[in-house]
Amino acid sequence: MMSIHAGARAPAVRIRHALAAALALAVLAACNRAPAPADAPATADPTATADGSIHPDAWPALAWPLAADPALEQRIDELLASMTLEEKVGQIIQGDIDSITPEDVRKYRLGSILAGGSSDPGGKYNAAPAEWLALADAFWEASMDTSGGGKAIPVIWGIDAMHGQSNVVGATLFPHNVGLGATRNPELLRRIGEITALETRATGMEWAFAPTVAVPQDVRWGRAYEGYSENPQVVAEFAVAMVEGLQGKVGAPDFLGDNRVMVSVKHFVGDGGTTGGRDQGDTQVSEAELRDVHTAGYKTAIEAGAQSVMASFNSFHGTKMHGHQPLLTDVLKGRMAFGGFIVGDWNGHGQIPGCSNDDCPATFVAGLDMAMAPDSWKGMYETTLAAAKNGTLPIERLDDAVRRILRVKFLMKLFDAPKPSQRALGGKFELLGAPEHRAVARQAVRESLVLLKNQGGVLPLRTDQRVLVAGDGADNMTKQTGGWTLSWQGTGTVRADFPNADTIWEGIARAVKAGGGQAELAVDGKYRNKPDVAVVVFGEEPYAEFQGDIPNLLFNPGNDSDLELIRRLKADGIPVVAVFITGRPLWMNREINAADAFVAAWLPGGEGAGVADVLLRKADGSVGHDFKGKLSFSWPRNALDAAVNQPGHDPLFAFGHGLTYADNGDLAPLPEDSGIEGLQAPAGVYFARGLLAPGLSLKLEDAQAQAVQVTTVPAALADNSLAVTAVDHERQEDARRFTWSGAQAASVAIASQPPQELTRETNGDLLLVLTLRPDAVPASGSVAASAGAGSPLPLRDALAALPAGQWTTLGIPLKCFAASGADVAGLDTVVRLHSDAATTLSISRVAIGAVSEARQILDCPTAN
Repeated sequence: MMSIHAGARAPAVRIRHALAAALALAVLAACNRAPAPADAPATADPTATADGSIHPDAWPALAWPLAADPALEQRIDELLASMTLEEKVGQIIQGDIDSITPEDVRKYRLGSILAGGSSDPGGKYNAAPAEWLALADAFWEASMDTSGGGKAIPVIWGIDAMHGQSNVVGATLFPHNVGLGATRNPELLRRIGEITALETRATGMEWAFAPTVAVPQDVRWGRAYEGYSENPQVVAEFAVAMVEGLQGKVGAPDFLGDNRVMVSVKHFVGDGGTTGGRDQGDTQVSEAELRDVHTAGYKTAIEAGAQSVMASFNSFHGTKMHGHQPLLTDVLKGRMAFGGFIVGDWNGHGQIPGCSNDDCPATFVAGLDMAMAPDSWKGMYETTLAAAKNGTLPIERLDDAVRRILRVKFLMKLFDAPKPSQRALGGKFELLGAPEHRAVARQAVRESLVLLKNQGGVLPLRTDQRVLVAGDGADNMTKQTGGWTLSWQGTGTVRADFPNADTIWEGIARAVKAGGGQAELAVDGKYRNKPDVAVVVFGEEPYAEFQGDIPNLLFNPGNDSDLELIRRLKADGIPVVAVFITGRPLWMNREINAADAFVAAWLPGGEGAGVADVLLRKADGSVGHDFKGKLSFSWPRNALDAAVNQPGHDPLFAFGHGLTYADNGDLAPLPEDSGIEGLQAPAGVYFARGLLAPGLSLKLEDAQAQAVQVTTVPAALADNSLAVTAVDHERQEDARRFTWSGAQAASVAIASQPPQELTRETNGDLLLVLTLRPDAVPASGSVAASAGAGSPLPLRDALAALPAGQWTTLGIPLKCFAASGADVAGLDTVVRLHSDAATTLSISRVAIGAVSEARQILDCPTAN
């Protein structure tokens, strides 16, 4: 094992940067290597075979950049020798603040806590910064309390600081990585890392679960926007910049100091290469492609001294990464000389065959050093302790894991630090959204915008004219900031949650007013006074992880309202500038054709004024900022061409494309055949706008299990125990009213063929969200919901608690269905609603959603 010390010499730093540059060039060469001639002999390179085997000797031999420090190692040796087995096991278990208390840390001596995407102090997504800091103090005090005889070992707190300290109200919100990749500006990224570290430390945390260094090869993947680029060279360059921005440079006085945080480079490895772009799926590429493409960012991050790496949910040829010893131990810790520790992802260990969320010594044996067991920490602690006692988890492996964790804590000087509120930046909440920080975020927005069309030079716009701003993304901070913002999915927020931010509309309105013009906001495009030009802002709804997985590259399938808005304004003779908010390139040929100018704004974060900076001239008529952004992902020609690494990939706009004002922005009409046939529906939406998603059917079932399939409405069972009619919610006949007579028990079911696979969705807090109106809820009798063959979950009390006769949302946790016995790996019935009493419910939407999307959430009861 490599030993380390806090100070590296300047020549070592120069050598490290030279090696990083060489690695980046080697990665690019590997990615662009020409195919062998058809008559060439078969390759002797075993890594070129896509059979899932691993040959560690074929991986690059790296050097850990932190030099040996015998004094530090002696301190670790002495502490390790004094620790009980219970204390050692505590160090390698991490619990989530939603499921663990300071008293739990005091009792079990856990080494780490995390705040997941929807975990907040007091359960409030908009908890004040002071509440975060107070909780950090409480956990620290518990870990340092020796009154019960335990060792004082400071807890370390990890948080998803994905695009700034984005879980905390008021923090600076930078563009997501998909936009940052388009800037091609690693020094800007370094500064973003520095600011993120400052704001994270101000709120009491020392560890950012960032950067993501995936190299997404298929943008159907719901986490594609977390990647900087499809190109490994860009990722390699940006990885080192962000690691050094967050942690500081190895050898510098402030490396891992009070103004810095530890990183988790993630997710090791191949998460961006899964078949079909499926989150947590199987990566079936060759070992050579895994090595040369998907580890590009890890090589440079390790050379930059990254102190932790997060294991991935995905598999490599069927073997889950949380249990992949050849890659975690032989490659990452061996050939790549990684001297930090490997942390798991959210209950990722539970996906290893033979393991559960509560019991998995195999993950530690494979090389994991800290298990992220958010809601399963107690079970993991107990079973891991038992495994250490009986030898299933060898003491040498346990000691190695604890040593790696302790080393980082010593390097960060946490043993000598006071509680978080008394540290250098603790409580300096003026850093959150500080003007100089927001200026950097605004610069990042400006430099990330990519211009794809500028017909007739319609851009830049004069500010001394009438400007209409339309579209549901114009004044929509939730859409603008995307996932991983105050909540896991980025949903459920309101404008007041973003005190240090501007929407795109707000930025344009200020600039137009300063230039002597008039700006009008009309989301639906129905203006009061005919404008000289319209800016239509629209795009994807927020999502995170597998919730963002899509089957193809259609935008908002089944809903052309944004396209219709652009066309309607054009028909009025108004030039239209389309600004597309998105986490990935999508098939947009129709919208590009309809608009005079088309701008990819990605997920710009909190500084919408950065969009106005580029679209509009200055008040004196000069151009203030030109377009600088270049595509970090190739833009599709049709809705089927999603995978970069597939034969025949033929993008409409290639990687690196992006116009400036000096370029000819005219574009010939594009073909409007998407390549997709038949009805399409957004991923995770089962019923909406009066339509079922493809593969689903609606059935009415009587007490004898006789079913009637509903193909038209109205419809009813033969005994009239249950009838369905069409009703209006947001548009004509977009909802269904179900009326149970109460004469006999009856059910309505949404059936699926083929069955739905929802294993990933049950590993967390996702809900089945029903948008409904409780028209008549019985005072007695049974009203219940079930999925698949699971037992019914009582619903009557939850429905009765909702406002009668009003449209609202009710969430049923997917884990409730799993606990009821439903086979979530193959649900043939997505949901079944049952009643044996007179009941009337109107339902307009059934979809998977986040906690923030439901007004009321069902507990997991056992009886009505």
